[in-house]
Amino acid sequence: MTQDPQIAYETRVEARRLELAVFEQQDRRLSTARAIVAVVAFLALIATGSWPIAVVGLVVAAVIFVALVILHEKLAARLSRARRRVVFYETALARLHGDWIGRGDQGARFHDPAHPNAIDLDLFGRGSLYARMCVARTHAGQDQLAAWLKHPSPILDLRARQSAVTDIGPRLDLREDLAVLGAEAQRAVDSTALSAWAGSPSVPVPQGLRKVAFALSGAVVVSLFGWALGLWEAAPFQIATIAAGVVTWRARSFSSQVLQGIGRPVHDLQTLKELFDRLFAERFDSARLVELHNALVAHGEKPSRPISQLGRWLEVHESKSNVFFAVISFFMLWDLQLAAAIEGWRLRHGQDVIRWLKALGEIEALVSMGAYAFENPADPFPTFEERGPLFDGVGLGHALLPKGRAVRNDVRLDGDAQMLVITGSNMSGKSTLMRTVGINTVLALAGAPVRATSLRLSPLAIGASIRIQDSLQDGESRFYAEIKRVRQVLDIAKGETPLLFLLDEIFDGTNSAERRIGAEAVVRSLVDRRAIGLVTSHDLALSEIAVSLSPRARNVHFEDHLEGDRMAFDYKIKEGPVRKGNALGLMRAVGLEV
Repeated sequence: MTQDPQIAYETRVEARRLELAVFEQQDRRLSTARAIVAVVAFLALIATGSWPIAVVGLVVAAVIFVALVILHEKLAARLSRARRRVVFYETALARLHGDWIGRGDQGARFHDPAHPNAIDLDLFGRGSLYARMCVARTHAGQDQLAAWLKHPSPILDLRARQSAVTDIGPRLDLREDLAVLGAEAQRAVDSTALSAWAGSPSVPVPQGLRKVAFALSGAVVVSLFGWALGLWEAAPFQIATIAAGVVTWRARSFSSQVLQGIGRPVHDLQTLKELFDRLFAERFDSARLVELHNALVAHGEKPSRPISQLGRWLEVHESKSNVFFAVISFFMLWDLQLAAAIEGWRLRHGQDVIRWLKALGEIEALVSMGAYAFENPADPFPTFEERGPLFDGVGLGHALLPKGRAVRNDVRLDGDAQMLVITGSNMSGKSTLMRTVGINTVLALAGAPVRATSLRLSPLAIGASIRIQDSLQDGESRFYAEIKRVRQVLDIAKGETPLLFLLDEIFDGTNSAERRIGAEAVVRSLVDRRAIGLVTSHDLALSEIAVSLSPRARNVHFEDHLEGDRMAFDYKIKEGPVRKGNALGLMRAVGLEV
């Protein structure tokens, strides 16, 4: 990715603003033209003394006015899309400038208190990794990205994903089009409901009734015209009408089962049609994207044709709100006919829809990671080792901190040096380092670039106890919530994938003696299971744990110093345990008399 994202986005946003200005000028001209035509028609009506001339003038004005309305509607669609194109690049520039918090989807629906690291590492919610990365417009894309962040992937998948991210990130035209195409670009498409509709159990089509319906619709038309032409009395038409009512009543269960609630899923499918067509037209280089592109083919054709056919049927169904059309649909038995046609479509293309949505979801997730990679060109992809445990990071920084503020550190953990016990004063950077290691591991095992000079790691399962809260509803103290999480981390360590544990201020809610005993028992159990990780504390007594477990564990620390009357930190790891604290200094700094 050799393009400078700042220059690329600024160049394109200026071009899109110029296009928008042209459309806005055309919009004003058309509005003025419509007003002029309306005024001229009114003046012609009241000024002329000849009624035929007035009629001709009004007809001409009406034709011109209708033509202007049609042109204006088309322009309005182009204008709306042009505005969304400008917003797309303005939002991208905001991400580059660090002004992304609170924009877009925050991923609140993926909040899971039982997940072993999502809350601790800020994976979802306001200011989260998901919120920084996600540009997906469908639930399928959002779900896929969230799944990759929550659950590490196999190495083969990660290598294929890295190639796909490298391929799709610089494709600005594609990313821009995917962001603005579709009739409802401002709303995430509920692909979950659409998949559920496409894959729902088959509804048996009453073929006998359908054949009778075909015959009856013809009989209604013939009997009506014969009656109108005086060829026979009303009886044939009346009999045909009664028969149509009987068939409609007999088929009501089937029709309602198929047609009830179909509107939103099929409308969503119509919205997706433009996205499918745009993706179908793209030609990718990476193997994984080529596979996903091929998944958008159904029976040798692209999705737009069958989707358009279904959309026309839906328009017919929704036309029943018109009273005149509802009468015609009754005599033509269209509820049964449409339900049968739609059910036949679903049986033929239902699995195609599920495959299309799955492919679209993965492409959207790759687009999200591709945009992230494009906007962070200095962040490399990690390399993977089949055997572990291993985490070897050089120049690690936190991905959610502004690059100018993030202080970089090196961390290496492996089967010989499994654990760092990090001591230091309050606010010195212990928890931030722990989250830095955790979030870079999440990025690496999702297939994204990492905030580091380099990172080499093996497959790892992440278990964290960093942001633990008490629960008034569940009647749990913070300490009880913490020991439950530590129990969860220990259980993860029993699995086949090596554990990366991140334990912040372990057992801080109990006295020093019990804390030391409990903490040593936990970390000894973890290292005996070949887990690797970090333990932080501002309790200097816990530094003795590293001594007892040496060489599998070692002490490191963060320092602080006074600059005038305030504490200052360099946030750099140093060897050995910390030798002093800063709690009293911080208390005095805020005015406490201690």
